[in-house]
Amino acid sequence: MNQELELPSEESLLPPVEPPRGKPPLHLPARHNPTLQKLVERINADDEVYALWECANVNAVTRLGMSDHGPVHVRIIANIALKLLRLLTAAGIEPSIVRDHKLTIQDAEVIVVLASLTHDLGMSIHRMDHEQFSLFIAQMKIREWLDGLYDARAATIVRSEALHAIISHRRDGRPLTVEAGVVRVADALDMSKGRSRIPFEAGQVNIHSLSAAAIDKVEISRGETKPIRIAVTMTNSAGIFQLDELLKEKLIGSGLEPFVEVEATVEGEAEKKLVQVFRL
Repeated sequence: MNQELELPSEESLLPPVEPPRGKPPLHLPARHNPTLQKLVERINADDEVYALWECANVNAVTRLGMSDHGPVHVRIIANIALKLLRLLTAAGIEPSIVRDHKLTIQDAEVIVVLASLTHDLGMSIHRMDHEQFSLFIAQMKIREWLDGLYDARAATIVRSEALHAIISHRRDGRPLTVEAGVVRVADALDMSKGRSRIPFEAGQVNIHSLSAAAIDKVEISRGETKPIRIAVTMTNSAGIFQLDELLKEKLIGSGLEPFVEVEATVEGEAEKKLVQVFRL
């Protein structure tokens, strides 16, 4: 592939400053992938899936006092996952769907986007076992979205691989594919500006809320020694809890460990700095 690598910008990974009014469209850098472009168009026209994302967020935020699991979260994860996958493929890492099913890198992009956008749909039913609930809701939506985009064999493979990535994002998930590992790690990286993926009670001052608030910025780029570099900027060393309890847990066992370097730094003078640089 000689085309210039198109990656989501850092701005596209951040939540809007103010809550959006109406149904904001999903934006992904998909101009080099016509199938992904058509998929995004279909999803943007799907009022049902947006309602499901809203229901998931009501259960998560309003009823359980957890962090966002709705339309903003899935948009961020889809952009992060696409960025991670493109950095890997640019470094010559072959997606599993290419290796095992002789499909294409573009199809792998479709898989990580599908899984990213549907991995938390089960939260619309309940937090408990939501990953499993997500499977049967996602099965229905993915079948609908892929209709006419692939022949029966390819559509079945893409759907199956996306469902594998969904179930593998849970705490004890065991990704068996590059694509599933990408989605698992991407889910952990939605932590900038205090967007913790670790549940905590709203209004409580504890290590979960303090560590979430300490994460200022997450930047993803090509690494110097590995395909992916994740640079986390913290305003307080309490943010290390997020990295050690969340990112490390999701990264280990993802299959991406050999390809990712992580470095966190503390900026600001508001505290006595116990840690200057933290590496996973």
